[in-house]
Amino acid sequence: MGNSQVVGGLSTPGVATGFSLRFASGRVLEVSEGGDPQGSPVFTLAGTPGSRLLYPQHEADAASLPLRLIGYNRPGYGHSTPILGRTIVDAAADVADLADSMGLDKFAVWGFSGGGAHALACAAALPERVLAASSLGGSAPFDAEGLDWLAGTGDSNVEDVRLMLSNQAEWELKSRGDADSLLRGTRAGVYEMFSKLLSDVDNRALTDELIEYLRGQFHEAFEVSPDRMCEDSLASCKPWGFDPASIKVPASGSHRTSPVRKHTLRNEKVT
Repeated sequence: MGNSQVVGGLSTPGVATGFSLRFASGRVLEVSEGGDPQGSPVFTLAGTPGSRLLYPQHEADAASLPLRLIGYNRPGYGHSTPILGRTIVDAAADVADLADSMGLDKFAVWGFSGGGAHALACAAALPERVLAASSLGGSAPFDAEGLDWLAGTGDSNVEDVRLMLSNQAEWELKSRGDADSLLRGTRAGVYEMFSKLLSDVDNRALTDELIEYLRGQFHEAFEVSPDRMCEDSLASCKPWGFDPASIKVPASGSHRTSPVRKHTLRNEKVT
């Protein structure tokens, strides 16, 4: 596997194939694969907080297309090596390293929610390797000109971002508590949390299967430490390290028709 080595398989429920890759630098990234192993590769970039775990329905759909889905734990989630002060564009180097290790030259990237910006980063930074990119329910750059980034965002998210900007130490303490609550959360508790953030249309999509998948995501993400969710959130609210307008490969940014997170990329097409 290129300039890396597999350092252990993982047995987390819901993962078709899971393993860790250790690179020459010593850092580790945890990976999962699903769908058709011989299909066209698509890197799936999870939200915030999120993990490498793949949604079972996505795996089934991918197998029929056929697509090879590849998820990974961003630095700090699970056992992936943390990188303090990372930016959104750093995800492109992670994906490039993973692709090299897996012998993949070209691939697509797909990110949802907090992973959307990371998918666009790959499209901007790896134009000769990324065939297409999609951001589903992701956000626009925090510093985008003329944009009220918090407009239409769920109340609890608005409170968190405002606290982050006004008192980072207090926000980090609160975030650790929130992560611990997610880690220990019951099915009913996770549903209640999302029901306060989402529209009625989106809430109707919160099936028991989806709730269990989200609980698994949180357990995987916070298995080692809840602290690194802060790094992920901070990265979204500071310069991304690239301009989405520079993307040359086919890329789309879609969002819900409800007012929640309505600022997503302003429109349906990035390029």
